[in-house]
Amino acid sequence: MAEFTEVSGISLAYDLAGSGDPPIVFVHGWGCDRSFLAPQVEFFAPEHAVLAVDLRGHGQSGKPDPGPGRYDVDVLADDVLAVAAAAGLRRPVLVGHSLGGLVGLSAAARPGALSALVMVDPAPITNERVKAYFRESADTVRADHDRSWRTEFARGFFLPTDTARRDEIIAAFPAGDPGISAAIVQAMGEFDGAGALSRATVPVLSIGSAHPPNSAADLRAACPSITIGQTVGSGHFNQLEVPDQVNAMIAKFLAVNQLSP
Repeated sequence: MAEFTEVSGISLAYDLAGSGDPPIVFVHGWGCDRSFLAPQVEFFAPEHAVLAVDLRGHGQSGKPDPGPGRYDVDVLADDVLAVAAAAGLRRPVLVGHSLGGLVGLSAAARPGALSALVMVDPAPITNERVKAYFRESADTVRADHDRSWRTEFARGFFLPTDTARRDEIIAAFPAGDPGISAAIVQAMGEFDGAGALSRATVPVLSIGSAHPPNSAADLRAACPSITIGQTVGSGHFNQLEVPDQVNAMIAKFLAVNQLSP
C-alpha cells in the first residue's frame, strides 16, 4: 500500500521498505512511476531503508496544473527531499532514472542533502543539441492530444532486442496530460545540468545505456571525480532490461565509497 505525504499542498505517493543506512531514495523518469525502479528497490531493501516516490504529475501523486515553474527540476527535487525527510530518511543516496537523474543532480548540488547520487541513463545534462530539441518540442507536446508524438518518442527508448515492459511503456507513456508532459520536457531542456553536476558535493555515478544521452567525456569535464558505467544490451530502460548489471554497479559504487552497511 502506498503512503502519502503533502508537500506544498500536493499529495505525493511513495513506498517505504527495508532498514539500514544509508537510506536509498529511488526517483523515476518522465512519464513513468515508482514501479520503474522495482528491481532496484527489491535488491537493496534487505540492507537499506528504501523509498520509491511518484513525482508530482505522475503515478498516484497529485497532478497540479502546469503553471509557470510548477514542474521545474528544482521544484521536483524539493518534493523528493521533503518526502525523504517526512519518512525520516537523513542524507539518502538518491538513485534517479532519466528525469530522475536531473532531479538527483539538483539535490546533489545542495550541501548536506545527499550522501551520494546514482544517475541511471540520465536525461540530457551536457548534450546541448538534445536539450534544445526538448525546449523546441514543448509546444508540440502540449498539442499532442492524439498522443502520436509521444508514442513515437517512446518507441525510440528501446533497442530492437529490448523486451522488459516494452509494449506497456509505449502504451502508457503518452497517456499523461499533454500540458504536464510539455512542462516537464521544457523543464528538462532548461535545466542547467552541467552546472549542477559541477557543484555536486557528493560522489556521483552515471550508468549509461547502449546509447547514452550524455558523453562520458562531457560528464567528466563537468565533474572530474564522476564514476562512469555503461550497461550492455539495453536501451533507455536498462534498470528494467538488465537489472543485474545496474544493481551490481550501484552496489560496487556504494562499497567503494564506504556507503554499504
